Amino acid sequence: MLPAYISHNDCSQHEMGAFHPECPERIETIRKQLLAEGVLDFMQLHEAPLATAEQLARAHTMAHVRELAAKSPREAYEQVDPDTWMNPHSYRAALRAAGAMVKATDLVLRGAAPVAFCNIRPPGHHAERDSAGGFCFFNNIAVGIRHALDAHRIKRVALIDFDVHHGNGSEDILHDDPRVLMCSTYEENLYPFSGREPMGQNMVNVGLPPHSGGTAFRAAVESSWIPALDAFQPELLFISAGFDGHLEDDISNLRLVEADYAWVTRQVMQVAARHAKGRVVSCLEGGYALPALARSVVAHVKVLIGAD
Repeated sequence: MLPAYISHNDCSQHEMGAFHPECPERIETIRKQLLAEGVLDFMQLHEAPLATAEQLARAHTMAHVRELAAKSPREAYEQVDPDTWMNPHSYRAALRAAGAMVKATDLVLRGAAPVAFCNIRPPGHHAERDSAGGFCFFNNIAVGIRHALDAHRIKRVALIDFDVHHGNGSEDILHDDPRVLMCSTYEENLYPFSGREPMGQNMVNVGLPPHSGGTAFRAAVESSWIPALDAFQPELLFISAGFDGHLEDDISNLRLVEADYAWVTRQVMQVAARHAKGRVVSCLEGGYALPALARSVVAHVKVLIGAD
């Protein structure tokens, strides 16, 4: 039974203009690096389906779903927030990204794959229940989590978010759900300037000062995440896998490297082995320095699938 890799060409059709950091090349750069290093030889490949209205409604208001559909332009671009735009393909790409998480959740919980990685865009963790923003349209990880909880009747799910930006959208959607424990690290005083005051008791937010590096990141995981995860005993773990805290990514100053992403993935896999039968679903969030992004994803996925 091979681990699952889920993506779709539609995810590369969404673009927000020349020089925007959240660019279509992210998907193909990752795929090529995984292929070149032989990682995809050990994974089953799946195309992401389109998320349904029912699946989206578990994480978003239908007003938000309808508003995004209505904003989808026939040509050129439609602005969503100061940093986020839609082109004629964006809405369909967003449906594929959310649908990938539903597919991944189904594969893992039905025993068809031990773990899954979704190479998808647009990212999702800044999308709130009733609003888009921060390059995000639908909250892909929250759609997958609620699918696990409501469709598969899983009792306890953990969300790990190591993107350099706080996952304000995921917290907005999941903070009042006692079936979910969210553990996150992020760089302080960086967009979206949230996380310092958790919205619920099921949120473990650890802000890190700029230039902290891997030592501080690892200490935060060991002292804050792991005890909370072991106490919660999740039956399934999701990862918002953002690699924009990398030393080479000029969108941030956290100064992580590939070894840090491999290390944190190993900690998550050990928690999954103790409590969740090894079941993990990971999806791409940020990461905009393309060579560093590709190397970091390979480091992450190798640990995820046990090929490190």
